[in-house]
Amino acid sequence: MIPAPPAKFLRALFDRAVAVADPMRSLAQHLPPRPAGRVVVVGAGKASARMAEAVEAAWGPCDGLVITRYGHARPCKGIEIACAAHPVPDAAGAAATARLLDLVQGLTAEDFVLALISGGASALLVAPAAGVTLADKQAVNAGLLASGAPIAAMNTVRKHLSRVKGGQLAAAAWPARMLALLISDVPGDDPAFIGSGPTVGEASRPADALAVLERWQVPVPATVRAALALGSTVVAPQDVRLDRVENVICAAPAQSLAAAATLAREAGCEVRLLGDALEGEAREVAAGQAAQALRLQAALRPGAAPVLLLSGGELTVTRRGSGIGGPNAEFCLALAIALKGAAGVHALACDTDGIDGAAEVAGAWIEPATLDLARQAGLSPAASLADNDSHSFFAAIRQQVVTGPTLTNVNDFRAILILPPSG
Repeated sequence: MIPAPPAKFLRALFDRAVAVADPMRSLAQHLPPRPAGRVVVVGAGKASARMAEAVEAAWGPCDGLVITRYGHARPCKGIEIACAAHPVPDAAGAAATARLLDLVQGLTAEDFVLALISGGASALLVAPAAGVTLADKQAVNAGLLASGAPIAAMNTVRKHLSRVKGGQLAAAAWPARMLALLISDVPGDDPAFIGSGPTVGEASRPADALAVLERWQVPVPATVRAALALGSTVVAPQDVRLDRVENVICAAPAQSLAAAATLAREAGCEVRLLGDALEGEAREVAAGQAAQALRLQAALRPGAAPVLLLSGGELTVTRRGSGIGGPNAEFCLALAIALKGAAGVHALACDTDGIDGAAEVAGAWIEPATLDLARQAGLSPAASLADNDSHSFFAAIRQQVVTGPTLTNVNDFRAILILPPSG
């Protein structure tokens, strides 16, 4: 039977999805025995400190440096943990990246590099291309984040404006052997787009980056366009400096959704997986899933099994307003509006890293009473959505999900629970 209340059950599903992706649980099985020679550990991402902690739990103290988001550090005995800003890079990230690149210079074919890459590395690895300043990179990142562009498009731009992304970290470590362990936060789990692919060759061209800026109308400094016009230093997939690199995904959205689905089935739900790689505008995806939920609700009869819709991926928000929001909270707000208080339909949407867009909040949950609670609080759901102010909306009615840093990152988690009528 579904535990009561439904919000507690949905939170349990989310917690299971996060737990499965914890590097302390998922990483060790992908580690080989510790090599006998020199080992250097490098990495970046919101999960990188936890990954480093897992490495030292298996191998003991190691030399190296990983860069994580402020507040996501973990205790390590040998690996240095540097903290920097995300999602817009800062000077601390630039300084740490310079030291990280120094660590992999001058290695030999007898040396071994372990690279730990997770979502967030695109902002945390900061080595601007020639002619591009940190301020330029900050402007580009802010513009991309507000544009509604999908992650693959954003990362194409980031690669061509960098001296570390698009295979360049791996090239810097050559001829050392490298194993890159990746936690996927991108639809489709393509290693080339996890953290902008610092250990993966890149086939796109600077012209493709320029096309992204044009397609999504991203305002950028003239220096950025000039730098892209001159070319970039990304490493081609066939480059010999990538021959000794192995990229392995050690946690991915599909695994987390499967774990949540198992827990839901054990509770008596009929589970329908809508995919682990959904993309698109949060409010538009919400409208589509609301319509599906209402169709299912209309077909349910008393005594039927509850139906759970599960999905993952990375939704986007095109900022038109001035509010505080994120794709998961905006999904929930748009979903509540589309459901119009439908009886028996509950939902939760959260980012598995515990950070949804512009707030230190994982996401939100809704119930049939959500819109009524908002109106009692003097809020207009439609106005909050128009202003991209979903986090303020859910804070006011106490339907936020706050986890703090989860120390992993396998993208969005969305669950819609449809209960049968009572009789």
